[in-house]
Amino acid sequence: QVQLAESGGGLVQAGGSLRLSCAASGSIFSINAMGWYRQAPGKQRDLVAAITNGGSTTYADSVKGRFTISRDNAKNTVYLQMNSLKPEDTAVYYCTAGFTAAGIPGTNKYDYWGQGTQVTVSS
Repeated sequence: QVQLAESGGGLVQAGGSLRLSCAASGSIFSINAMGWYRQAPGKQRDLVAAITNGGSTTYADSVKGRFTISRDNAKNTVYLQMNSLKPEDTAVYYCTAGFTAAGIPGTNKYDYWGQGTQVTVSS
């Protein structure tokens, strides 16, 4: 089992920045990628960004150039730096981790999920 602990959400004005953190613990040898999804009210949960153990990254088109995913392997922690935030970025952000050949976790029923952290961007 892998446990994921998220932090860093909050309320920010449009144009501002936030950094989300996700610390993994437990059987971390069983995962090779971590990432972030988000879900706005009434919408599906969508991938925001993902990063593999080797450092390869994937981003949703809507956040490219504004968000940066990174990881600290020594701390088993993944970060999502969010800049130039827009009201449409408002959502609950979920951390996910798993073992994936495609480098994008969160698509397998055996993947792990955090409980989510709210990000609200005011206009």
